[in-house]
Amino acid sequence: MKFLKSIFRLFKSSDDKTIEMSLKISPPLQDFVRNEMLPGLNISENYFWTSLQNILNKFSKINEELLDKRKYLQNKIDNWHIDRRNKEFDIKEYKNFLVEIGYLYPRSENFSINTWDVDPEIRKIAGPQLVVPVMNARFALNAANARWGSLYDALYGTDIISEDNGATREGGYNPIRGNKVIEFSKNFLDETIPLENGTYQDVTNFEFVDSELLVTLKDNSKTTLTNKDKYIGYMDKGEGAYGLLFKNNNLHFEIEIDRSHPIGQDDLAGIKDILMESAITTIQDCEDSVAAVDAEDKIIVYRNWLGLMKGDLKRSFDKSGKFITRELSEDRKYLLKDGKMILLPGRSLMLVRNVGHLMKNPAIKDQNDNEIPEGIMDAFFTSCIAIHDIIGNGKYKNSKTKSIYIVKPKMHGPEEVQFSCDLFSEIENVFKLPKNTIKIGIMDEERRTTLNLKECIEVAKDRVIFINTGFLDRTGDEIHTSMEAGPMVTKAEMKNQKWIQAYENWNVDVGLETGFKGNAQIGKGMWPMPDEMLEMYKTKTIHPKSGANCAWVPSPTAAVIHSIHYHQINVQSEQEKILERENANLNDLLDIPLLTSNSLTNEEINDELENNAQGILGYVVRWVDQGIGCSKVPDINNVGLMEDRATCRISSQHISNWLHHGLCSEEQVIEIMKKMAKVVDGQNKNDVNYKNMAPSFDGIAFKAACDLAIKGKDQPSGYTEPILHEMRLKRK
Repeated sequence: MKFLKSIFRLFKSSDDKTIEMSLKISPPLQDFVRNEMLPGLNISENYFWTSLQNILNKFSKINEELLDKRKYLQNKIDNWHIDRRNKEFDIKEYKNFLVEIGYLYPRSENFSINTWDVDPEIRKIAGPQLVVPVMNARFALNAANARWGSLYDALYGTDIISEDNGATREGGYNPIRGNKVIEFSKNFLDETIPLENGTYQDVTNFEFVDSELLVTLKDNSKTTLTNKDKYIGYMDKGEGAYGLLFKNNNLHFEIEIDRSHPIGQDDLAGIKDILMESAITTIQDCEDSVAAVDAEDKIIVYRNWLGLMKGDLKRSFDKSGKFITRELSEDRKYLLKDGKMILLPGRSLMLVRNVGHLMKNPAIKDQNDNEIPEGIMDAFFTSCIAIHDIIGNGKYKNSKTKSIYIVKPKMHGPEEVQFSCDLFSEIENVFKLPKNTIKIGIMDEERRTTLNLKECIEVAKDRVIFINTGFLDRTGDEIHTSMEAGPMVTKAEMKNQKWIQAYENWNVDVGLETGFKGNAQIGKGMWPMPDEMLEMYKTKTIHPKSGANCAWVPSPTAAVIHSIHYHQINVQSEQEKILERENANLNDLLDIPLLTSNSLTNEEINDELENNAQGILGYVVRWVDQGIGCSKVPDINNVGLMEDRATCRISSQHISNWLHHGLCSEEQVIEIMKKMAKVVDGQNKNDVNYKNMAPSFDGIAFKAACDLAIKGKDQPSGYTEPILHEMRLKRK
């Protein structure tokens, strides 16, 4: 890559001296900043780059020191386990050791978070949360627009409605299936906004009389809602069509009436659909779901985020023979019962997930030709771009409280959270933003953060808006941290371990203890199977019942389905109950998930290795060869799973752990990789852009997958990024 060495001068510095600085900036990135990003911001190009240089001078070394501390602590923990092999594990001794080395912090006193100017989507509304690769404009737009979604479409197109008795999905519209969808939907209405008398199956008409919604049944009797306050307002859609707006547990939905519509004309009440308020918030992701390794990629990421903040992002594409242009949805206007107008957001509130502290990017280099930390770069760029939203340059408003929401992943403990907060504070000073404009979402996905979660929240108590659990990354770090303790249980058995149960409860306990109720989000992880919506509908109630007021879903359709759970379950009531329970135990969190001796057969070991290898290969081959950061990848049983760097991390660390402790050999792992490569090749046979790994097994992607497994023990914190980025750059 060619670089342009740009030297800028900033006069009237803080010490009133001329400052001369130099950065080596990719020319296309410099053009993007000059011609697309800065216009309309009253920020000069010179000021932008010199300010970034100042921040790099102040924070790059600290960033490096924090990464060195990770290595130092890991080395201490490795040696502690090695010294105590074949000895009985003593939890008290272990805890004292972790305190002594600075891994386990002194416990914080009681406090409550004090974050101001937070949008109601984060403070008040419990509901689904989407995570989407911002690098893919079409996906990013689809997710932002998933604030509202069709219940009829979500039911009709998924396995929630069975295909028994002729209710198949294939071909054109199937009225048998359609009737099942309508029956399900009207049962939802009966449960959510019940009538004083009768059922929605028998409703023939809705009318608004004297500020009250009256409902006519097929026997011509009139009734009303059991709770009249749940009816909110009305939208006139012209030509006799209209929408009725309801609110339950702080979530809206709209009954669409249109007797001229093919569905509405056959319905007693003229109902053509039910629009659900679904994805309340969306994380536009620069990290796990993105394969951005250089300036070319980062420009795509930043350009799409810019388009979302200014409201002018569009993408045109062919869908089933029709040419479609996708852009951001408008707000929705309703007439309230008292005659006033209300605007409801037509889009999810958007947060942006920056990358973590580990990686660097060649898009910008310092005067010594060193790549700059990508996390600092992301914070500076995404914050600057979001100013367009704050000052009203956009077509729409994202944050009505003029806040910037940055989700920060893969932080290890309070010092790293403090680093991010200090960085955000410096960026606020540079861009003359009010203090704590930049809010932080803390991903509780690393072991040192989990154990010190309250202490992490305390250092960010004036800007924190989000904590969540992430089983996959957290398990990857669990394996890597205790790598020398012994071989770990299988991935399936990992979910039944003491530490994971404690982890899920601990996160909620600490969030509620520190004042998150009514002020911030407590989140739960992703449903990984986009095609298994019936199973999600049956089981994902566990997340709102756990006290989480948001949980991740893999698609807008899944957001619609999951939104039903938040009508069925009042999260604030669940949080009140949880406040009365006994808190999760630190000792349980520290329980290392080790295999009991000789508990697996050779066949079981082989099956586990094959499962891990297939998952790694299926993801890595798309990441390295095609730059696809997250996608639905068939597993070993051909069930589509959402795969990203987090899923790859746990699989690669698991193989590395077993390899290190002699449950398998390097030769065995490579042979299994070759066997699974053939399986993955077969699963991708219809992809014209796919490059087979077999029979030569000499491609970059295959090598990357093998390196992740065989060299996983030596990767920093067990992360996959260093190998993936190196191999993707080679492929490009």
